[in-house]
Amino acid sequence: MARITGVEVVDVRFPTSRDRDGSDAMNPDPDYSAAYLVLRTDDGPDGHGLVFTIGRGNDVQVAAIRSLAPHVLDRPVPETAADLGALYRELVGDSQLRWLGPEKGVAHMALGAVVNAAWDLAARRAGLPVWRFLAGMSPEEVVGLVDFRYLSDALTPDEALAVLRAAEPGKAGRAAALERDGYPAYTTSPGWLGYPDAKVEALTRQALADGFDMVKLKVGGDLADDVRRLRLVREVVGPDVRVAVDANQRWDVGTAIGWMRELAPFDPYWVEEPTSPDDVLAHRAIADALRPIKVATGEHVPNRVVFKQLLQAGAVDVVQLDACRVGGVNENVAILLLAAKFGVPVCPHAGGVGLCELVRHLAMFDFVAVSGTTDDRAVEWVDHLHEHFTDPAVVRGGRYVAPVAPGFSAELVPATLADFRYPDGPVWTELEAR
Repeated sequence: MARITGVEVVDVRFPTSRDRDGSDAMNPDPDYSAAYLVLRTDDGPDGHGLVFTIGRGNDVQVAAIRSLAPHVLDRPVPETAADLGALYRELVGDSQLRWLGPEKGVAHMALGAVVNAAWDLAARRAGLPVWRFLAGMSPEEVVGLVDFRYLSDALTPDEALAVLRAAEPGKAGRAAALERDGYPAYTTSPGWLGYPDAKVEALTRQALADGFDMVKLKVGGDLADDVRRLRLVREVVGPDVRVAVDANQRWDVGTAIGWMRELAPFDPYWVEEPTSPDDVLAHRAIADALRPIKVATGEHVPNRVVFKQLLQAGAVDVVQLDACRVGGVNENVAILLLAAKFGVPVCPHAGGVGLCELVRHLAMFDFVAVSGTTDDRAVEWVDHLHEHFTDPAVVRGGRYVAPVAPGFSAELVPATLADFRYPDGPVWTELEAR
């Protein structure tokens, strides 16, 4: 029986702040980074996972992942849904580390990295991409992945089974459609707050040429700037292309409502993260005041419980789960099932380092085995850093190409690990020398 023999964790950072890539009203100078994990085995492939951060603190995240090594060292390599469910429960159940959350923050994100690496390992051994590996499980196996503690007032195991069984007819056809047509994408590449207007305009025109029918613009720094930039983008794309805006938690309730009413003449499709990601009642107040403008959130929502509350309260119109924020694939399956129960579309957060690579698997599983639809759904796309992955995400004609390589698409190429390792990789030592 194959066993896990090593846990390697590397601090990898990219100097994206130099060109203001990724800049927004709350995060003006991000250096996109990954706390990168490899589960080594004594037989067959290894498993790869990561946590996305934006620079400082990545070392803290690396340390948190290393603290979980005793849970996986010398463990049999997971191969089945039962194995992956058991590993998730064991990691969540570490009471001393749980105390640091519970089930949120750095410790929980570290748990998610280990869980995701285990999924990568299991899918590689099965010879399947994670979306197909997960979609090929029975409804009972999928339900067995989920921790229903704290969820049963909104979603019971029987209700989850009913959602999954209702999606069983047509699964093979939907999987074939994905491989033929891909999955809808929208782009944030034109919209970073630090970009000058000429760059925003040029990148928006390029997005149209590339087949995107939705673009997203960062807002929340200065109202006059936002009005000017949103007017510019709307003039470029015309009335039929959706334009979303993202405030990155910049506002409180009154400011969010007032600011968005000033932007309403430009027909924003949604406002993303208008306030604190933990404040359910604030999201509800903003949503009630702004509809038909949608409220979207989720990239910083810490766990399935807060997603549950957002849905119960009618506080969110678009769920934006993140592959690296919560406890890995298992908890994201719970969030997908909650969204399906409440009939709210899921448009995952991506971009960053590896987020596009990972989260496309979750969206494609949702289409094949949970919601059965791509209506009102799209996965975020940011066109940078993909060249650092052995199985990079690809978008053609405004749609994600379905991955076919076994695993979770998280593996970084060796040269990237050597060059961008922090603080002693050559990219960083050369920057420090300047």
